[in-house]
Amino acid sequence: MASNHPHQVATIPPGKMQQRRQRRMFSTSDDTAMMKQVQATHAPDGREVDVKPVLRIIEEILINVIARTVDGDVDGKREHADSMEKAAIFAELDMLDTLSFVIYKISCELSYRCQGGGDAHTTTMGILNMLSSYSWHAKVVLILSAFAVNFGEFWLVAQLGATNTLAKSVALLKQLPDLVENYANLKQQFDTLIKLVKAILDVTRCIIEFKELPSEYISEDTPPISVASAHIPVAAYWTIRSIVACSSQIASLVGSRNEYGSTSSEEWELSSLAHKMSSIYEHLRNQLAICYQYIDDKRHIEAFQNLVRLFETAHVDNMKIIRALIYAKDDPPPLIDGPTKTRVSLEVLRRKHVLLLISDLDLSQEEIIILDNLYKDARARVETQYEMVWIPVVDRATWNDLARQKFEHLQALMPWYSVRDPLIIESYVIRYIREVWNFIKRAILVALDPNGRLCSPNALHMYWIWGNLAFPFTREKEESLWKSEVWSLELLVDGIDPTVLEWIAESKYICLYGGEDLEWIQTFTSTTMSVARANNLSLEMVYVGKNNAKERMLRMINTFATRKFSYFWPNVTSIWFFWTRLESMLYSKLQHGKKVEDDQIMSEVMSVLSFDGSDQGWTIFCRGAHEMAKAKGETALKCLKEFENWKESATRDGFIPAMNEYLKQLQSPHHCNRLILPGTAGGIPEQVVCAECGRPMERYFMYRCCVE
Repeated sequence: MASNHPHQVATIPPGKMQQRRQRRMFSTSDDTAMMKQVQATHAPDGREVDVKPVLRIIEEILINVIARTVDGDVDGKREHADSMEKAAIFAELDMLDTLSFVIYKISCELSYRCQGGGDAHTTTMGILNMLSSYSWHAKVVLILSAFAVNFGEFWLVAQLGATNTLAKSVALLKQLPDLVENYANLKQQFDTLIKLVKAILDVTRCIIEFKELPSEYISEDTPPISVASAHIPVAAYWTIRSIVACSSQIASLVGSRNEYGSTSSEEWELSSLAHKMSSIYEHLRNQLAICYQYIDDKRHIEAFQNLVRLFETAHVDNMKIIRALIYAKDDPPPLIDGPTKTRVSLEVLRRKHVLLLISDLDLSQEEIIILDNLYKDARARVETQYEMVWIPVVDRATWNDLARQKFEHLQALMPWYSVRDPLIIESYVIRYIREVWNFIKRAILVALDPNGRLCSPNALHMYWIWGNLAFPFTREKEESLWKSEVWSLELLVDGIDPTVLEWIAESKYICLYGGEDLEWIQTFTSTTMSVARANNLSLEMVYVGKNNAKERMLRMINTFATRKFSYFWPNVTSIWFFWTRLESMLYSKLQHGKKVEDDQIMSEVMSVLSFDGSDQGWTIFCRGAHEMAKAKGETALKCLKEFENWKESATRDGFIPAMNEYLKQLQSPHHCNRLILPGTAGGIPEQVVCAECGRPMERYFMYRCCVE
């Protein structure tokens, strides 16, 4: 029934932007004036009403009616699934004793006011005055309960009138339309009504949802909810106003047994209200989303701080730490066992040394191969028993089937434990991994002792350098290992190629060289071998390639296999491991606060890395543990071509000492060395000095994408 009140609902023109529509919904001058009246009716006395059980009963009534109306099952012959657990409802019916009379009074008020075609706004205000002592969410639920009673009774009588004599008699006295016979004529009227009822239910649920937000994370004076709360009275008013309109529509059917359909003004009012309620619902959902994000942020901060405190606390075993990092529950089991690929509990890690391998989904095959060798080596040793767990760090926003396939492919390659699903790792754990353990892009290996204490936030550098000799991967163990090391070829190639280690043991001259200039490689190898043969030197050459050039190194390996320049490593894994160990040595030294000016190993490592950063070849000549000479490609080649100039010194002092002296003579004051340090958790030093001249090097930033 159309209302004559000056605040009649107006249809919002289509095509307006959503934000403008929402602003207009809540800020028109008419609504502002009206809301002063609405607020004047609100005088809550603090009573608490548990509205959830009542709402479930309302939903049971209205959803059943909606289902039958939509299906056209007006005679009730088909069974409809319950929308709730009836046992749960009946267990909570006791609380209805205190509300039943209030619901009855509102029900009578709705029937009386709406039957006579009264003003909708006046009726709404009258009902609000009746419920002035209740909270907004309680008002809405109580009024919706009264409507559900009236609507349910109407539907029962009208529906059963065809089969039940009592219902038929009541329907005749009320002159209700025969729904079974005349449903087609009434369908449009009911469709419009049901659309509004659905919108009323949606907004009601939203209003209740605001009330149920956890107060420990968001208080009523907190901006997200305080802003949203300002709209609750508006939403409550229009919800009640819509209920009044629905009640008027139902009341209009009384006495209309032989009249079908509704007036265009009635349908227009219901449609307009449904549109307005939908806009209110959308706005409230957006506000709820903001509140939930605020709550999630607060929970995230709390969980992050709890994790920080957990690592600062002593524990009897490692389970609290492990559960906090991986998964708090054991159902379903959160780990996948490497060899069997079955799900296992976190209990397999209890009181054990644990290495957490943390990476994204770009973990290379070379990394997995080396990790696999070291892990299996540890399993064969009694003194190095530890477990390893892969924790992949993924972006939830971009997680898709392709990413899952990539994850499952990597997981299938691993003989150690891995999490069953990357998404079980909580966001606050990812934050901890990034902020505290400094994970960026490159993999890290976090070492925990059997009590969950942190041994190392990244043991991967010492793992690459010394393998299982670094167990239990503490800073103290790393320091003791460095104390026993000297700069030597053995340190460079340890764990990579036993053949080179045999040459060292046999006191052979060994030439390591790298780069990818084939013309220089051909000239350099032939010149070197000519000098060696002419002087009866037992010399071996080994090509170690170039860093971060996997595809190009694959082509170089094929070229070496064909052209036989010298001995070479026949797989890119060995080349990758050689350069990775050098980078690991540098970062390990940096973590221990060493400086290139004071540490020979660090200085020599930086020299080799800067050689690789240049566009030409380079070489290191070695014999035994301590004799070593190094140079860039052209300088080394010139030195060998001019061997006759220092041949006498080589005979007197030895080949490598004489080479070093001659290289000093060839050294030009003009040089350009580049040292490329990949971003890693070890940190980039503020100042790096040139390994060749000792002056500070200029610092640049390089962003690289190498798709080979």
